[in-house]
Amino acid sequence: MANSLQSLFGAIASARDEQELRQHVMVKVGEYFVAHRWGLFFFDKLPSVDPNLPSIVKLALSVEHNPVLRYVVEHHAPVHEELLLPAGVWKIICPRSDHGHVMAGPIVSNGHLVGGVGFTRVRGTDPFNTRDLADLCALCLHLSTWLTKIQSQPTLFNSPNIKRLTPREIEIAELVAQGLTSAEIGAALWITENSVKQALKRMFRKLEVSSRAELVGRLFSNHLAVPIQETRSLS
Repeated sequence: MANSLQSLFGAIASARDEQELRQHVMVKVGEYFVAHRWGLFFFDKLPSVDPNLPSIVKLALSVEHNPVLRYVVEHHAPVHEELLLPAGVWKIICPRSDHGHVMAGPIVSNGHLVGGVGFTRVRGTDPFNTRDLADLCALCLHLSTWLTKIQSQPTLFNSPNIKRLTPREIEIAELVAQGLTSAEIGAALWITENSVKQALKRMFRKLEVSSRAELVGRLFSNHLAVPIQETRSLS
């Protein structure tokens, strides 16, 4: 497979927003699972069910009718249709040929199911298997972690400049704002002091600043900014 599981973990962590996650990362995830279709869903952003939708679509969105959806909702775990149903039953539940095989997994936050991912394969192709489920379980963990991090950002940042930084650089910026030295940041993030210094150099270039104080000013609300003694030092 072109995309390794580790590369997908990195792509998820590096996604700056939901649009990037959908348009770039989920394409790679869909290819990894050799899926015909794939989707990423957050329940708070789903439109209300249109009463004029075809009955088959409304049934697919029904927990009572769709055992795959019901399993994810009840167990917060990935599943595919062959794990739940006797052979041939899924075809009766969902007659669409491009949904011949389905697999879905949860996205959770603070112990609650807040979204999910879904994949389908056309009828006549290989079904999803236990290896696919294990890999999806790992990916759902990373997606859930990513969501938690993204949801925390609006309370910390008030500048569009934040989109120029990677998730790791954002973590470093948060600690810079708290007044930590490069050595202290490295210890907190389990990376070397030199790695922190190199990251700060990249961040300075991206944000076109020359000091920690300027970096904090570009990214954080005034109430978060603390006195920065190292105005031009990366230490």
